[in-house]
Amino acid sequence: MKTDVLIAGSGCSALYAAYNLPRDKQILLITKRDLETNDSFLAQGGMCVLKEEGDYESYFEDTMKAGHYENDPVSVEIMIRSSQRVLKDLIAVGADFAKNPDGTLDYTKEGGHSGNRIVYHEDVTGKEITSHLLAAVKKLDNVTLVEYTKLIDIIEKDNVCYGAIIRKSDEIRISRGGKSLTREEAGFDDNILEKVEADVTILATGGIGGLYRHSTNFRHLTGDSIAIAIMHNIELKDINYVQIHPTTFYSEREEDRSFLISESVRGEGAKLYDKNMKRFVNELIPRDLLTAAIREQMEKDGTSHVWEDMRTIDPKELREHFPNIVGHCEEMGYNPSDECIPVVPAQHYFMGGIKVNHESKTSMGRLYAVGETACNGVHGRNRLASNSLLESMVFAQRAALDITKNYIRGGYGSINFATGENCEEDKRAAILSEVLLDNYMDDDAITEKYRRLVREEIQKADKAAEGFKDEEEYERIKREKEEAKANHK
Repeated sequence: MKTDVLIAGSGCSALYAAYNLPRDKQILLITKRDLETNDSFLAQGGMCVLKEEGDYESYFEDTMKAGHYENDPVSVEIMIRSSQRVLKDLIAVGADFAKNPDGTLDYTKEGGHSGNRIVYHEDVTGKEITSHLLAAVKKLDNVTLVEYTKLIDIIEKDNVCYGAIIRKSDEIRISRGGKSLTREEAGFDDNILEKVEADVTILATGGIGGLYRHSTNFRHLTGDSIAIAIMHNIELKDINYVQIHPTTFYSEREEDRSFLISESVRGEGAKLYDKNMKRFVNELIPRDLLTAAIREQMEKDGTSHVWEDMRTIDPKELREHFPNIVGHCEEMGYNPSDECIPVVPAQHYFMGGIKVNHESKTSMGRLYAVGETACNGVHGRNRLASNSLLESMVFAQRAALDITKNYIRGGYGSINFATGENCEEDKRAAILSEVLLDNYMDDDAITEKYRRLVREEIQKADKAAEGFKDEEEYERIKREKEEAKANHK
């Protein structure tokens, strides 16, 4: 089948890209599971916003400091400066954020932040944002949403992407403009595997949590786009920069997805204790440093977890601000208003990914990457709390705007002006005909291969890395980044 733009993924970055693309472009959005089963729906804490100009330098510094000054300062500035635009769009589609009695937005604070600048909706901000974006996209007549359909590979020639190979499951669900469609109505064939010809492809397949035993991510998020990038020599960046969330609810059951105890809980005053119920750390230091402190304490105590105390938060405020966290704790047999809960670090976020520029373009023509799949340098070595939702949407929008500005239907200008024939169309047909679907029939083998490729790439990057730099080198990096930012202005 053919489409103007193919988007692989259904999280906030994929949806926001679709929402910002022109309505006269046909968009095909596929997702590996259902439309709601993605990590954007799981985000608890909130979304950072530049609430006033006086907070810019502080916000910028907090982001750079959390990332150990390995961030791209231009990307950081773009993200911060674009935050109000994203916020207005989200409010316009119906997202509701906590407010003060006078109707103004209520801002909270999380670890690594020097001030309150985070908008939130209870402890389900990601769900609030993503569900309203999804509802808005579902209404669009130019967006075909396809569930239980998997990106298997891209189709490329001479470093230009011409589309993708997808695998449709028996559970496939297709809709457009709020109406269900059959495969035939959507333009699909009846085969399991199908080639999709696309003028532009956007990779938004999420993170790599499914590769880890302990992770807050959904298990099906295994870095498929990263593996595809490796196979096609698409540039990667910071592939071994994997963030561990310091506080997830400890469970002895291996099959449990780690339930995140939001950074906001500590931002509102929750404390961390060792086995003797003694406080051992400043709870608001950046996540990587807090994770290291928790692991050190666990090793010292000989325990598999530490304790988090939410009794420092007013019980009414605790239930109103964090109803889902409280509910989960109670399901696990703990009343956080009366007792401490066991917490342990778990894999949470992927700062590395497919290398992209400030418009989310990859090193391959006609191929973009957004969200956790991509690495534009905003996060550096370690993501500042609640920057992920904002960063994903800011650079998804920039991808959509860049596509809109540079879009050329069908080809790359290969018109024979003597005959009026489009040579590019014949070229594309030849490229697609060369792709043999029989090579992609064994899904289990492909899945295992992709997992292995990503793991090996991370291990290779780890082996090549020198580890954390000392303070003197970080000061040098900081100066260089500040100079780069000044030159950009």
